[in-house]
Amino acid sequence: MSTVRSYLSLIKFSHTIFAMPFALIGFFLGLFHRYFGSIPFDAALPDEGRMSDLFSRSTLVLFFLVIGCMITARTAAMAFNRYLDRSIDALNPRTAIREIPKGIIRPKQALLFTFVNALLFIGLTWFINPLCFYLSPVALLVILGYSYTKRFTSLCHLVLGLGLSLAPIGAYLAVTGVFNWLPILFSLTVICWVSGFDIIYSLQDDAFDRSQSLYSIPAGVGRKKALLIARLLHVLSALFILIAGLLAAFSWIYWVGVAGFWGMLLYQHRLVKPDDLSRVNLAFMTANGVASVVFSLFVLIDIFF
Repeated sequence: MSTVRSYLSLIKFSHTIFAMPFALIGFFLGLFHRYFGSIPFDAALPDEGRMSDLFSRSTLVLFFLVIGCMITARTAAMAFNRYLDRSIDALNPRTAIREIPKGIIRPKQALLFTFVNALLFIGLTWFINPLCFYLSPVALLVILGYSYTKRFTSLCHLVLGLGLSLAPIGAYLAVTGVFNWLPILFSLTVICWVSGFDIIYSLQDDAFDRSQSLYSIPAGVGRKKALLIARLLHVLSALFILIAGLLAAFSWIYWVGVAGFWGMLLYQHRLVKPDDLSRVNLAFMTANGVASVVFSLFVLIDIFF
């Protein structure tokens, strides 16, 4: 059990809470498109026979395939990040306690763990549909490539956001095999949301990043301007959610979720100040975890009821 806990800690499994709820939104939007020919809010009320298709055995299998893809892709990305950053993490007092610098997990083990999960991810997409299978190397390129970006660009936060934004559109593609504007809007929401809170989280390492010639927005422009950029990104994230709700004609239930999401965005910016980073972890994990779960819960309720 201690080994399992070490690997779960290595990949920060609890952080799955950020992207997974948006993947569920993409999945169930895809189901309604697949069985009813449109997003559910424009469609006539489906009959019971067609509604039962949403909960068929094939749907259940597809659901677990999508969840498996989410877990294995994210695991591969995190394990590779820890492997690639092992020397940097050892020098940073904040990250020196991680599993590889402490010798709990050897670098070769982390790399093998990455390789196995990447293969599992590709293998799972084979059973979903041809488009997902053909796009799986592209997805891996984005999520694994993120780990290199802090070495040459301050836009590394946006690349992380891009990686997590694949969740809603990827889940939608898994169900339908086609692109649609609504999950794309949710993906744009995720890009701006994740990029913003990653900038906030990286405030902790601005001095260290500069000392090691690493790139980040806080290291490049300072804490005050970095927080302004994070706020701008979160305004854009809020705007994309607004556009999605208006164009898709969601009900009032959706807007309750939007209010919760916006509230958590405002809350985290009240927690963090340029000269006070004591509550960064509260802003990062709690506020964003609540934002993702609450918003997705209300969206799913709106879709079904």
